[in-house]
Amino acid sequence: MLCLKARAKINWTLDILGTRPDGYHLMDMLMQSVALHDTLWLDHSGVLSLEPKDEGANSFNESGDHLSSATVTFDQNNLVFKAANKLLDYTGVKKGARMILRKQIPSGAGMGGGSADAAAALVGLNRLWNLGLAENELQKIGLTVGADVPFMIGGGLARVSGIGEVITPLPRANTIWLLLIQPCDGLSTKEIFTGFDAMPQNQIIRPDNAAAQAALAQNDLDALGQAMSNVLEPTSLQYRDEMKLAIDKLKEAGAIRAMMTGSGSVVYGVFSSYQHAQSAQEYMRYDYPACKMTETVHSGVVFDES
Repeated sequence: MLCLKARAKINWTLDILGTRPDGYHLMDMLMQSVALHDTLWLDHSGVLSLEPKDEGANSFNESGDHLSSATVTFDQNNLVFKAANKLLDYTGVKKGARMILRKQIPSGAGMGGGSADAAAALVGLNRLWNLGLAENELQKIGLTVGADVPFMIGGGLARVSGIGEVITPLPRANTIWLLLIQPCDGLSTKEIFTGFDAMPQNQIIRPDNAAAQAALAQNDLDALGQAMSNVLEPTSLQYRDEMKLAIDKLKEAGAIRAMMTGSGSVVYGVFSSYQHAQSAQEYMRYDYPACKMTETVHSGVVFDES
């Protein structure tokens, strides 16, 4: 049986440059993999099946704190199933697999949980079925499942543009400690993008992607904090006041910068060290029992060989 870690992501920056004729938004983002992950087990079977991992299923962390996972289903609508079927269609093979998924990445969070799971399915089934597909082929298939899937396959730190298919890997940056909070229910990505489209252009606070990229390379967290921005954040905050309160609380706890990732609803604080993040977690736990520490990592989907 194969075991894979499907790692979540955060956005250091998120900008929208326009829309294509088909309605897809053109993005310009700095994205980074983090240690928080779902786990996918794969084994040979005559048919495709997907089931939850009983112990710890849908838990945000091992202490039992929970974030939103109510939208996760284990039927044909799950992105793991969709990715597996797209892989079968692409290769023309007739294969099956027993797939077991343990969720820890919260849903409706802007952390790419479903996309990470789909990426793990593509990487894992490629090995299980001895297909021999290259990473760029898996990314091509992944794009038909979701815009974040191509990045989630390789992960690490990257500049991502287009609708998610143009990925420029960046050199490894130093590990950065983060504190994650999901202060409210998940948000509708479609609803948030529609709200952004209606926003006057002069109200949009855009990130400085070049400056953020340079700050990460130089491990200058103060400069990174100044360059970071997410153009979707004002729209999301209109729908969820709780997110604004959580961002303010993270700043009170000593975060160098606090911001929403993706289209929400997780917000995160950037801290200068593990000790500072840990102290902030203790400070935040009274108001946000499910706050979670994590760290940046250098890859997306990885096989767990232990």
